[in-house]
Amino acid sequence: MPAQKCVHQGCGKDFTDPNEKCEYHPGPPIFHEGQKGRQITVHLGHLEERQWANNRRSPHTGWKCCKPRVLTFDEFMNITPCTTGTHSTTDKPPQLEESKPAEDDASLAKKIAALTADGPTPARVPLQPAQHAPTPPPPPPETDDDDPALEIPDGKECRRRTCGHKYKKGAAREGEQCVHHPGVPIFHEGSKGYSCCKRRVLEFDQFMKIEGCKTKDRHLFVGRGDKQEKAGSSGEEILDTVRHDFYQTPTSVIASFFLKKINKDSAKVVFQAKQLTLDLTTTDSPPKRYSAEVPLYGAIDGEKSSYKVLGTKLELSLAKADGASWPVLRGDEATTGEILQIGRAGRA
Repeated sequence: MPAQKCVHQGCGKDFTDPNEKCEYHPGPPIFHEGQKGRQITVHLGHLEERQWANNRRSPHTGWKCCKPRVLTFDEFMNITPCTTGTHSTTDKPPQLEESKPAEDDASLAKKIAALTADGPTPARVPLQPAQHAPTPPPPPPETDDDDPALEIPDGKECRRRTCGHKYKKGAAREGEQCVHHPGVPIFHEGSKGYSCCKRRVLEFDQFMKIEGCKTKDRHLFVGRGDKQEKAGSSGEEILDTVRHDFYQTPTSVIASFFLKKINKDSAKVVFQAKQLTLDLTTTDSPPKRYSAEVPLYGAIDGEKSSYKVLGTKLELSLAKADGASWPVLRGDEATTGEILQIGRAGRA
């Protein structure tokens, strides 16, 4: 039979044998917004509104059919399929499941009125929309060329987003056209797309079909070397960067550096006035190592600052030296103009 493309989610392979093993996700993808919201409390006849918005992303992205939940789109695309069956060209993928929209202000007002119907009339507090986390920054620039000294494995897929072209050993590389997205995926309630172009769609399967907005005349299969090329003298895999995130209160900044399986016994964190010095090694085999001097946006009190090693990240509590708001964590990052903060509200 002629080659056909499997429509199962997580597979997508070309096949000729209908009985060939297929690994896929039978359930729909799940995308939830980060932790954002509004809290209303009634206390002694006074109405107090507390609002918060922070840029922490809860790990609620994954597939309904299995348990792994991740934070980023790249991690989502690498979740191992949970079901084994046979390929199909007819099974329709289930619809995307998203979190339900928050209550509108009218519904919220009715609940507040019901709570205070038998008590004194509370002072009115205007409802303000919570701030949204900023659009994720673009990925670091990728080298445009493969190192000619490195061998490209047969079937290696182009590393650029949405290209999907696979290398064929012995094939001429003249006249290649790499159509891709240089930006990062953006998921908002009812809107999905890439940061590098304006097109937005509603459904996940439509998002997966958005054509690239940039074209290069050569694919990128191995770049300047795979991870093994960055091994240290002790066989460690050296990491140039790890993803970081933060939120803040009026007195502190809570920062996270995401790296799984950090060795608690060997982790080194040094707090300086406007800089962090990190030296983190994982318990993997071979181990990964991330060492960096991180410039901070604002000054901190090192003696009052602390850290803890968790299963997927290093979490730091940085005591602000001056109580100022931080629009970004790192001093070498461009500011977004947004202040993301959790704080205690006053009483009206």
